[in-house]
Amino acid sequence: MACQPSANRIILMPPGVAAVRAAGAAGGDYARRMALSPHIPSPPANGFHIGPAYIHFYGLMYVVGIAAAILITQRRWKASGGDPALVGDVAIWAVPAGIVGGRIYFDLTTPKYIPHHWYGVFAVWDGGLGIWGGIALAAVVGIWRVRRAGADVGVFMDAVAPALLVAQGIGRIGNYFNQELFGGPTSLPWGLEIAPAFRPLGYARYATFQPTFLYELIFDLLLAALLVWLGHHRGIKPPGLFALYVTGYSAFRIFEESLRVDPSEHFFGLRLNFYVASVLTVVGIAWFVRTQRPRPVVAGATPPGDESGPEGGDEGTAGTRDEVTAATGHDDVAMDDAEAEPEGAPEAEPADDDPARQH
Repeated sequence: MACQPSANRIILMPPGVAAVRAAGAAGGDYARRMALSPHIPSPPANGFHIGPAYIHFYGLMYVVGIAAAILITQRRWKASGGDPALVGDVAIWAVPAGIVGGRIYFDLTTPKYIPHHWYGVFAVWDGGLGIWGGIALAAVVGIWRVRRAGADVGVFMDAVAPALLVAQGIGRIGNYFNQELFGGPTSLPWGLEIAPAFRPLGYARYATFQPTFLYELIFDLLLAALLVWLGHHRGIKPPGLFALYVTGYSAFRIFEESLRVDPSEHFFGLRLNFYVASVLTVVGIAWFVRTQRPRPVVAGATPPGDESGPEGGDEGTAGTRDEVTAATGHDDVAMDDAEAEPEGAPEAEPADDDPARQH
C-alpha cells in the first residue's frame, strides 16, 4: 500500500493506483510547462510501461513511421499500375534489413557511444540508427525483391521516395523523447530544453538548444509533398524522384550537421555525417541528371508499327527489296510478278466503242 498525504489525513492506496496518479501528476506538470514556457520543454519520460514491458517512444515512432510508409507506397504503386501486394512483400524483407543496416552504420561510425553491455551493439533504443546505413541496405534488399517479382525497379523507387521521407519525419519525434539530435545553444522562442544529464560536455550551463529534430521533421514532410507534386505535374523519368530524394535530404543534412552539437565522430573539426551528406548530395545530383538525359535513338531504326522504313513511303519498300535481292541473288518480287502473268498470254482486246460495230 502507498501513502498519499492529504490536507488533514493520510490516504492508503494500492501501489497500482498510486503509480497511475503519479504518472498523471507528471503529465499534468509537463502540460503546464508546455503552456507557460516560451520554449519546447524536455519530455518527462522516454517511454511507458505495459505490464512488465517498457515501450520506448523512439521505437514506437519508428513503427508508426514504417506503417505510414507502407500505406503511402501501396497507394502510389497501385496508381502507377503495380500490384499493392508487392509492397508488403518488399517491406517484410527491407524493413528488417534497414534496421540492421542502420545499427551497423551507427556502430561503425560512433563506436565509443555503443552501450557497455554485451548486447550494446544491438540496442537500437540506446544510440539509435544511422539513416544512411538503413536506407542503403534496405534499398539493396528491396531492389532484389522487386526484380524477383519482375516489376519495374525505377518506378517502384519513385513510388517509395516520398513515403521514406514521411517515415523519417515521424521517426524524428522519437529523437525528441530520447533528447538527442539537437543543435547549439539558442535563445529563440522555439528553443528545446535539454535536461542536464543529456547535455554534451562543455554545454552544461546552457538550458535551451536548437531543435534540429524539428527542423528535419518539417523539411522531410515538405520535400515529400514536393516530390508528389513533381510526379504529378512534371515529366520526371524514373527513378528521378528517388534521386531527388537523395539529393534534397542529403543537402539538408549538410545544414543540419553544421548546427548539431550532440555526440558524434569528428574529422578536421567537422562531423562525420557532414562529409557523408556532402558526397551524397553530389551523387544525387549526378544521378538525377543521368536519369533525365534523352535516350539516344539508333540511326536508321524503324519505329514500332512503321512498315515504310526510316525514310517512309515507297523508298523504304524499295530499300527493303534491294536488300533481299542482294542477299539472295534474284528478285523474289519480280519472280512473283512473272508467275502471276505468264509470258505470251494474249492481251485483252480493247473495248470497241463504235456503235456501228456493236450488234
